[in-house]
Amino acid sequence: MIRTIVFDMDGVLIDTEALILEAWKEVAAGIGLKDIEKTLYQCIGITAPETEALFRRTYGEDFPYQKYKAMSSEIFHADIKEHGLPVKPGVYELFDFLKEKGWQIGLASSTRKSLVCEEMESIGLLSFFHVIVCGDMVTHSKPHPEIYLKACELLNAEPKRCFAVEDSPNGIRSAYRAGMKPLMVPDLIAPDEEIKSLLSGQFKNLLEVRDFLRADSL
Repeated sequence: MIRTIVFDMDGVLIDTEALILEAWKEVAAGIGLKDIEKTLYQCIGITAPETEALFRRTYGEDFPYQKYKAMSSEIFHADIKEHGLPVKPGVYELFDFLKEKGWQIGLASSTRKSLVCEEMESIGLLSFFHVIVCGDMVTHSKPHPEIYLKACELLNAEPKRCFAVEDSPNGIRSAYRAGMKPLMVPDLIAPDEEIKSLLSGQFKNLLEVRDFLRADSL
């Protein structure tokens, strides 16, 4: 019986990817930057350095990425300050269930650790995690399996006996290549046939994930 689960963060636990997209769209509109949605979709699940590299490949080596990233970040944080960090439906119900049943819980996010801890603390989830592995703690970004393999190692769990909850194709590929059982709650990108073939389950929200885990553990 599986009792270990590892979560991605953005787009799974907090609804930040849509806010980031809107912030970048506002910046892009102001500077005439084309195809920003297509570019950002490719960035979902990868680390900050790889995101910058992707922008430079797309818009040219002289593209002032840090300048425009700072502008989008200002818009993003102004929204968070006004409205709070948006939590995905079912988060608290799922985590209460996992804690009650004694699950090992990990987090594997491409975001840097300082921000991950800050955001998880702000919504009251930080204490639930036994292990947190972040983008600045690994060499390779998703879809490489390194981040999930490290999480499983720190949890002292066999990957084949661990669920991974993801929202993006890059994340699903990472978990699958690590040998885990990927569960997908799609956010901005719907799974294609390739991604569907890698899944151990697809759900509309985290309440459905909780119900699946409850039934699976009976």
